[in-house]
Amino acid sequence: MKLHYDANLIYQQEAIASVVDLFAGSESLGAALIEDFTRKDATLWNELGMCNGSLLPADELLKNLHKVQARNQIPKSPALIGAVGDYSFPNFSVEMETGTGKTYVYLRTIFELNKKYGYKKFIIVVPSVAIREGVTSSIKAMREHFKALYDNLVFDHFVYTSKDLSRVRQFAVGNEVQIMVINIQAFQKDAGEAVDYNDLTDAERKKLNIIHQEQDRMSGRRPIEFIQACHPILIIDEPQSVDTTPKSQKAIGNLQPLFALRYSATHINPYNLLYQLDPVRAFDMRIVKRIGVVDASGGQDFNQTMVRLDAVGYWPKTAKTPKAKVTLFENTPNGPREKQLTVKHGTDLAQQTNRTDYEGYLVTAISAEPDNEYIEFQNGKLVQLAQESEGMADERLKSQLRQTIEQHFAKERSLKGKGIKVLSLFFIDHVKSYRSYNEDGSRKKEKLAVWFEELYNEISSLHMYKGLIPFAAEEVHEGYFSSDKKKGKVVRELDTSGRTVKDDETYALIMTEKERLLRLDEPLRFIFSHSALREGWDNPNVFQLCTLREMGTDRERRQTIGRGLRLPVNQDGQRVDDEQINRLTVIANESFENFARGLQADIEAAIDPSGGFKFGRLTPLAFVPLLNPEGTSSLSPEQSQKLWSHLQEQGIIDQAGDFTQLFTPDAPAFP
Repeated sequence: MKLHYDANLIYQQEAIASVVDLFAGSESLGAALIEDFTRKDATLWNELGMCNGSLLPADELLKNLHKVQARNQIPKSPALIGAVGDYSFPNFSVEMETGTGKTYVYLRTIFELNKKYGYKKFIIVVPSVAIREGVTSSIKAMREHFKALYDNLVFDHFVYTSKDLSRVRQFAVGNEVQIMVINIQAFQKDAGEAVDYNDLTDAERKKLNIIHQEQDRMSGRRPIEFIQACHPILIIDEPQSVDTTPKSQKAIGNLQPLFALRYSATHINPYNLLYQLDPVRAFDMRIVKRIGVVDASGGQDFNQTMVRLDAVGYWPKTAKTPKAKVTLFENTPNGPREKQLTVKHGTDLAQQTNRTDYEGYLVTAISAEPDNEYIEFQNGKLVQLAQESEGMADERLKSQLRQTIEQHFAKERSLKGKGIKVLSLFFIDHVKSYRSYNEDGSRKKEKLAVWFEELYNEISSLHMYKGLIPFAAEEVHEGYFSSDKKKGKVVRELDTSGRTVKDDETYALIMTEKERLLRLDEPLRFIFSHSALREGWDNPNVFQLCTLREMGTDRERRQTIGRGLRLPVNQDGQRVDDEQINRLTVIANESFENFARGLQADIEAAIDPSGGFKFGRLTPLAFVPLLNPEGTSSLSPEQSQKLWSHLQEQGIIDQAGDFTQLFTPDAPAFP
């Protein structure tokens, strides 16, 4: 099986053009030998590499930026580079909803920038092993596609590793397009621009990443100097997970890039936003799956005194004592409901819930010790992580497993004969809930794996599904986690973030052999993960997504759902555009109402972190798509702003842009 790529998708072309048009008016700079800009020995600098040339003057670049932003109905940036403390080089952001081809867009942008302006040195900075593997896999899969589009252009790509520094030198001196993929962890332990490397002691230098240490095999130079000499163009993949600390921001700046392009669906700081394909627009364009939710929360018995421990941690990170997130029941004027609450030592749940049955539930201890997280109350009750004091925890998990398997079989049946493989993805609370290891390193199935196989056998034996999947229960599911090894034996598995070296082998099938996973004759259909498959992993044929744990962060709900939004492909690798097929079913551990409300809030925050966007709210640029009075063109941003202000003056919308009671379009007298 080989995936096919469509070079003519309008929204992807718009995103690419938004970057390329920034530099309109530039001559083809090409890759020239770098000239002396800090030293007199220009010959030495010539040995280091060939650079990307230079940018347009800042005022011209800002004009181009404003033209692109106006075209894409995005508020204009007041300045090219922000306030003191920001990066000293320009940053530009592209927002694309998960599943719309973000990686394809920035890879193709590389070749467009080379074709039009001669730029040749590019570095893709990623936050994790998962994303790194996904990027390199995409480059390999798309190589022939790009060569066909760009007249067999020769290009080289590699993953930076301190074990092969010769690739860094080749990156610097190579005269063809060079693409380096590097983890932020590989170079963030740096001396930094504010520290003179020569002032460091030998002991301090040894603590730096290899990329910052002098190398005899590189003529006594540091590898990063070869990179700096190129003035590379940075592509930051998922910047909200890359440059989140002063250390990582300093490390990015220390690469001395020409400029940076930032791609994400959930920007925290969208520097100079160029293009925006948000969740609402992606849904309207039918370029992602529709979402349906199965409420697996079960009928709650509000007569119980339920306390579920969802998370334990230090919030903020500088906190000295841990806090806990618990789910409980509270009384409201509209009746009892489920509620999540962050508590600390001394919190009285009776006061927080208006319920007398929580008397005695005063927090006396919170343990954040790994594998021993719990919360203890004054009445002696102790609740461990992901457990409930009362309630239906295991029954709920079984119910979610059953519904996911049933949904999977129903989808398999509806797609029978269409050549479309169906995948289901589970997010679990702990690795140990799925499997563990015996002393000899052999695997041991834990409750989720045992329940899954029991339910799979039960459902697959039903008359309507019999023979539909020609594989046994133990063949169709697998867990993808990081593992510790000792003398060649796996001794335990970890709940990791997917950012460590030990994660490399974890992603072999799902990250580097995506085509194999999509084949109907590959048994694997149900994938269990803890957190490693969230950000950076997309498979187009995920049709069921089951959350067997609580959402930990504001973005986690969107990140989790994003794993299944991409449109599916058939066995010929062709994308399927059938709306009846393209539906993602989420089996949530929340009620539908809570899930929908939380997802909507997450999307609103993603579109505008400042809280300015709300569903149904008009923005000052909302009327740009309308034709002007002459009917010759769309309204300008200024005209849209004027119309918006007029509606505000008439009292039809309020100061934020929300409709007031005066908005009565069905009334005969409405203007």
